[in-house]
Formats: sequence, structure tokens, C-alpha cells
Amino acid sequence: MEPLKRTEVSEFFLKGFSGYPALEHLLFPLCSVMYLVTFLGNTAIVALSVLDVHLHTPMYFFLGNLSTLDICYTSTFVPLMLVHLLSSWKTISFTGCAIQMCLSLSTGSTECLLLAITAYDHYLAICQPLSYRMLMSHRLCVLLTGAACVLCLLKSVTEMVISMRLPFCGHHVVSHFTCKILAVLKLACGNTSVSEAFLLVGSILLLPVPLAFICLSCLLILATILRVPSAARHCKAFSTCLAHLAVVLLFYSTIIFMYLKPKSKEAHISDEVFTVLYAMVTTMLNPIIYSLGNKEVKEVARKLWGRIRASR
Repeated sequence: MEPLKRTEVSEFFLKGFSGYPALEHLLFPLCSVMYLVTFLGNTAIVALSVLDVHLHTPMYFFLGNLSTLDICYTSTFVPLMLVHLLSSWKTISFTGCAIQMCLSLSTGSTECLLLAITAYDHYLAICQPLSYRMLMSHRLCVLLTGAACVLCLLKSVTEMVISMRLPFCGHHVVSHFTCKILAVLKLACGNTSVSEAFLLVGSILLLPVPLAFICLSCLLILATILRVPSAARHCKAFSTCLAHLAVVLLFYSTIIFMYLKPKSKEAHISDEVFTVLYAMVTTMLNPIIYSLGNKEVKEVARKLWGRIRASR
């Protein structure tokens, strides 16, 4: 068998929606508004959880970290995507592609684990209220969040290095609007089995496993609150769990579809539109779901807004 001739690829062309000019003109204002809402909404959640002492609890610590991840995740690709929607020169350097791939993988993976950790926090708060403060200390919160970030970063760096060291043999047109690892792997002309094996193991560990853990936590919470006669506690517990469950279902259902669906050699425009939906709509709705269904957040926001107006 003749060995593969390796050709240096210095940049990639992100095809994206270039074959659909009308769609590009529609997506630019739509994605701009969604990114602005995502950035402002999640920044507001982070600011509230930091500025008000009443929100210095494990629940809002994790919520603030989730909002930070949403900002970082969308910022890895949305600004460049918006530039490409207005330009015919849709290129990204080889190094830039590798960095974008690594950052989007690590932030998305960390969010999967953080959602599971948040579910565990809800379980302890509702099912173990007397020992909650001792079990979920600030030190443990920082340790769990830090461990999730480090593990997912190491996993993502490993996947990126294995993928980007493959021979591309001059192929440089990525059938996507971002350097998504699955789209880049389709350009490789070498053996991608090792990279695909890493991705499969990572997808199983970070998608079905945390989702099963979250569902189990919700079932235990439901069983606990149904045994408590207090209607007020029922309402608060249901509100917290439903908000978290709504975010989880929205996030996991779309991402599982993208990463665990049957493979196809052909790139479909529907896949890219679906990626925009799960990447941008979910991150935009997260602060809305959490804040609108949370009286504490709304009360703190109202007080801070009142202070700002009074200081003028």
C-alpha cells in the first residue's frame, strides 16, 4: 500500500452557509441578537451571584459558573461566525482552528459535568437539608468545579492533538461554520479510528452517564418532596427542579442528537442549523429559565436596580 503523502495545511476554509446567501442574511441579525442576549443575560446572572451576599450559596455558585461557561462557549465561535456571515473570505488558521476546537470541546464538556454536579447539589439541599451546609461546603464546591474544568480541558486537549496530527493531504474545506471536531475529522486522509474511539468514550462518559445521574437525582427529589406536607416547600422545590430539568433536557437532547446520531459522510445544512440552535438558543435561554422561575434572583435584581437608580 502506497504511503499517504502529507501536505501541510496552513488554514481551513469554513464553508458554513456560503451556499445559501439568503440564509446568511437572515442568520446575521438573528445570531447577533441571540449572542447579545446570551452575553448580557449570563453576565447579569454572574454579577448578581457575586454582588449580593444572599446569593453566596452553593446553588448560585454553580449557576454563576454555568453562566460563565455559556459566555465562554458561545464566544469561541459566534464572533468569528458573524464576521464570516458578512464576508466571502471564510478562513481560519490551522492554529486558530485547533484552539477553537479545544475551547469549544472543553467548555461544552465542563457544562455537562457541572449540570450533574448542580443536580447533586439540589439533591442534598432538598433530601439532606440538616446536613447540607456541612456536606456542600464552599471548599467542596470549588473542588468539584475545578476538577470538572481540569478533567475536561485535559480530555479536550488530548482529542484536539490526536485529531490535528492526522494527515489532511491538502483537504482544507470544513463543511461547517466552526472547527467542530467531527467536521474536521472528515477531512483527514489517515486512520481516524483512535480519534473516533476517544470521542465515543468521551461522549458516553459525558452525555448518557451524567444525564442518568441527573434523572436519578430528580426522582429522589420528587420522592422526598412528596413525603413532605408543606405546600410552600413543595412549590419552591418543584420550581428549582423544573428550571434545572428544563435546562438539562434542552441541552442534552440536542447535543446527544449531534454527537451520538448515526454517522453520515454527507454534510447537511440542517445539521449546521441544528448546531446553531443547540449552541445559541440553549445558552440564551439558560439565564431566562433560571431567573424567571426564581424569586430570589428576581428580588435581588430588583433591589440592585433600585440602588442604581437611587444613586443617580
